[in-house]
Amino acid sequence: MDLKKSKAIFILILLVAILLFQSPLSVKGEPSETKFTLTSTVTYSYNGTGIWDLTGEDYAISLFMNNSWQSVSLAEHSLPLNYIRNDTDGNLLGFLNLTQLNTNQSVSYTVKYDIISKSRLLPNITEEQSLTLANISSDLKNEYCKKEGPWLTDDQDLRELANSLKGNEIRALSIVKEFVRWIADDTNVEYDSAEVPRYPNETYNEHKGDCDDQAILLITLCRIIGIPAYLQVGCIFQFGRYESQEYWGGHVTSVSKQIAWHGWAMVYVPPWGWLPVDLTYVPIDPALINPLNAIKGAAVTGEDVIQYMNFSHTDYVGTSRQLREFIQNNSFYVYMVDEMKMNVDFGTAWELAKLVIRVVLIATAAIAFSLAAVFIYKWKKKTNLQAGISPSSLTVH
Repeated sequence: MDLKKSKAIFILILLVAILLFQSPLSVKGEPSETKFTLTSTVTYSYNGTGIWDLTGEDYAISLFMNNSWQSVSLAEHSLPLNYIRNDTDGNLLGFLNLTQLNTNQSVSYTVKYDIISKSRLLPNITEEQSLTLANISSDLKNEYCKKEGPWLTDDQDLRELANSLKGNEIRALSIVKEFVRWIADDTNVEYDSAEVPRYPNETYNEHKGDCDDQAILLITLCRIIGIPAYLQVGCIFQFGRYESQEYWGGHVTSVSKQIAWHGWAMVYVPPWGWLPVDLTYVPIDPALINPLNAIKGAAVTGEDVIQYMNFSHTDYVGTSRQLREFIQNNSFYVYMVDEMKMNVDFGTAWELAKLVIRVVLIATAAIAFSLAAVFIYKWKKKTNLQAGISPSSLTVH
């Protein structure tokens, strides 16, 4: 295809995209809904000696979030569901039943979710309307501003950076805007995906990180200043996408069919409350020329994004490194297949067209952060719920 023709096609796609993104998602008074199914199959293989003891925690599955933006139900599960409870981050989990895995044995389970994604509207935010740090309650600060998990709020370099960017500003939204502006600058943090998530000081010192790495850095800066924040992750429907990736020395394989995983920050900004802040996937402004578009155009505002889990307290970065060591040192192998389908009918064909345009315009790399993180998110639940238990202490005998 010659250059002129390629340029013309790109311009046409861009014009169509502008019309799509500027058009309302639904007719006034008639909220739109988009339906999906998500099927996940996980196979565990153990090639070591002895027996690996399993409990329900080893087969924990997220039951997703149910709120005004989405409704998710567990439609099928191939293993019996023993019980349901919340983890320390407040995520609702289901626990499947299996007792042990013998040497040279494999076991699989499959779960299927029915998803209804609804219209999503954010409040109209402006710096002039933003309230100040003094308007944030002490209860919220005590819950979401302390040093815990990967939020290294006592790191001296990060504290100096946060206070330098804040300056004399007291409006919460304006402070968040400056944090976003700094992180979105490629000379400060370049997009880069690794086998395990990074701590915020590593992202800062290495000048690189993927979507959740950058979100963790933003969250840490916010917490240092006294702005409540935590990490949220979810899946994105990507029409026609297929990816198979191996990592951790070939011990973990992840196959993604029409799905990508993504992470972003949730930040408390008065008077509006909790707002999503996305640093790497903003269809209306990919380069974040206007830093406030990290909120206004965050990926999760689209119906193709499904909220999966919150991470507000636990150190899943450290857990990931323990887990990688455990998997590699114990002849353990994991094979995961995630597939997402959109239930298309005449009424949703227009929505499908919008989603296809999003895929064309936005580089997949901006949302396909380390697939190892998806595995970590699933395994993290076990180590949170078993007090004092980490992957390195699981019994093999």
